Amino acid sequence: MINPDSKDKDALALIKYTADEDKVEKILENQQVIKTPVVRNGKQSTLGYQPDVWKQWS
Repeated sequence: MINPDSKDKDALALIKYTADEDKVEKILENQQVIKTPVVRNGKQSTLGYQPDVWKQWS
């Protein structure tokens, strides 16, 4: 869910080198690094702009 192209390179580096048990907390504190949009359809989901996938959903 992390966007490697995020403009906030400091937050990306912080999350990359944070201990695994603390990563979720750091991601929630720095939500600008989450790839968007998160689109859900029941149990299916996509990250980022993916209209071709969305068209296949019924």
